[in-house]
Amino acid sequence: MFKNLKQWIDERWPLTQMIHLGIDEDIPGGSSFAYVLGSTTIIVFLIQAVTGIWQLFYYVPTVDHAYDSLNYLRTAVPFGWLIHGLHYWGASAMIILVLLHLARVFIWGAYKRPREITWLAGILLLLVTMGMSFTGAPLPWDERGYWAAEVGTSIAGSVPLVGNLVKRILLGASTMGQLTLSRFFILHIALISILLIGGLAIHLIAFRKSGSVGPWDDKKRAKSGRFWPKQVFYDAIVGVVVFIILIGLVVFLPPPFAGPADPIDTTYVPKPEWNFLFLYEALKFFPGKLEPLGTVGFPALAILLLVLLPFLDRKPERNPARRPYAMAIGFVATVALVGLTVAGFLSNPQNAQASKAAVSTPVSSGKLSSSAREGQNLFHSLGCSGCHSVMGSGGSAGPDLSNEGISGRTRDWLMNQIKNPNSHNPNTIMPAFSSLNDQQLTQLVDYLLSLGSGDNLSISTPIPSPQAQAAMNTTPVATPQISPEPTIIPTSQTDNGGTNTGSATTNQEGPPGLAADVMGSAQHGSVLFSNECTSCHGNQGIGGVSNPGSDDGEVPSLNPIDSEFVDQNPQIFAENIDRIIQHGSIPSGPNPKLAMPAFGETNTLTQQEISDIEAYVLQINHVNRTQLVNPGIPPKQFFLITLAVFTVTGVALSLGWWFRHSG
Repeated sequence: MFKNLKQWIDERWPLTQMIHLGIDEDIPGGSSFAYVLGSTTIIVFLIQAVTGIWQLFYYVPTVDHAYDSLNYLRTAVPFGWLIHGLHYWGASAMIILVLLHLARVFIWGAYKRPREITWLAGILLLLVTMGMSFTGAPLPWDERGYWAAEVGTSIAGSVPLVGNLVKRILLGASTMGQLTLSRFFILHIALISILLIGGLAIHLIAFRKSGSVGPWDDKKRAKSGRFWPKQVFYDAIVGVVVFIILIGLVVFLPPPFAGPADPIDTTYVPKPEWNFLFLYEALKFFPGKLEPLGTVGFPALAILLLVLLPFLDRKPERNPARRPYAMAIGFVATVALVGLTVAGFLSNPQNAQASKAAVSTPVSSGKLSSSAREGQNLFHSLGCSGCHSVMGSGGSAGPDLSNEGISGRTRDWLMNQIKNPNSHNPNTIMPAFSSLNDQQLTQLVDYLLSLGSGDNLSISTPIPSPQAQAAMNTTPVATPQISPEPTIIPTSQTDNGGTNTGSATTNQEGPPGLAADVMGSAQHGSVLFSNECTSCHGNQGIGGVSNPGSDDGEVPSLNPIDSEFVDQNPQIFAENIDRIIQHGSIPSGPNPKLAMPAFGETNTLTQQEISDIEAYVLQINHVNRTQLVNPGIPPKQFFLITLAVFTVTGVALSLGWWFRHSG
């Protein structure tokens, strides 16, 4: 039947010729595991294509639904965790494989005549793969992806002459928002994907035209082997191993839940994706006016050298031992790339504050420019002090703007926050001051920027942007908030008439807030908990301060938390504690001194921050906020089944191969 079907197709379409074109290739020196990197990269690319398309059935590319839609896929759709995880780890695997393949071609000297087009197409594929990584990171619209894009676009914005235009095109506005997400989405799934497929086609056609280069030793090149079946067998072995490794990473190191993007959260440490850490770290060596050298100069020089390599190194010699200069340059470049990447990963955010203080030039307290003085008057006349405090004076519904309260905020960000705060946080209660004219807006922002160091700063020295901080040997970081003092309540608010008993609390009624439905980040929640909650509940929620006048005599421990709040269903558990965080509570007792503040009602914490704290409280009580609701097959069982199936199949095929060729 298959023979007849094949004949029917051959009469109408060149199936047999296409198969022969793909597998009938002579390999000088015979088959080798050294040649598997190209095929393995294609295998991972196919995994990326399949999992990416699969995710599109569930993903909603809007700032208010992107994060939740992916979380639904990961937790509620059978095998959704596998699809998303393979795409997440496959992106890193593809970059690594492309780099290794490039290094192998360089060492073998396979870029030389007549393989220049093959090499150039490979360089294009490397750049396009990096572009796919850059545009894919913000799509979940979580904290990690949001800030990776913020840092990345800021670096792009520092390019001389065209930087501002490039940044504006990427963002679609002056700051990150819905237009940014839409543009990154189109770039990722359409434009760059087309470039990737086109570059791959050019690369494969050029490779088939020139053929495999083989070993550089003429004696080894004397013998020859066919691509099919032995090299295909080697490719299949490595492809399966990489596939199993990817599944293992998904199971044992699943992609983190980073929490929804929260532009006004001052505790998140922003960094670019790992494959751009080398550039991020390199910027620290080019401060001030030298920054363009780091952002565009040296990267452009490196790419130019790669492009010109086959035209500069025209000698036919391919033996690495006889190409000392080329190999030395390649070795130094590799060490620099790896070293900068590791340094960027390990960079210490604590250094940012000292460096920031060193580059800021404070003037004596009270010295404001005329523009900032007008902005100060506007700040009070508009009623901003009703929500925001400055130097201990003002309201508490919004963030404190003193000292580090606006750390890392650029002028554009502040202007957009004043005119359109919903673009940064759809759930904000801050009104839009769209009626301000440009002069008033500039004056108000000048005043806000003057608050950045505790003393009033000269307006000529605003708070450094993320890329400027990197250039000054700092890690862009938003300074953690200071833990609030325990809330002391007056006696008149706690006179319960002796009716309350035990550890019961009042003011717990009320619906859960938006945070109860959000998959927060327990890792980031631990930072927020340390800043906001340890002053009352103790380190990691273990123990708390004394609370005279309450029945318990102290603030309740959260580790473990009272059993009345615990539920093995993470949604119910989150809702139980969310009511307290949103609406606050007053301990039972004749005259408790301390009470739980209403962090949600007063907007002291954003809903995103509350969701992260809730995830952390669940974690320390051994309940996973992000547990799988409908996994299909539990991840560890799936990994064992996959490993067993591929192992048995591989052994059977190997035995069949051996018996066929041994006789």
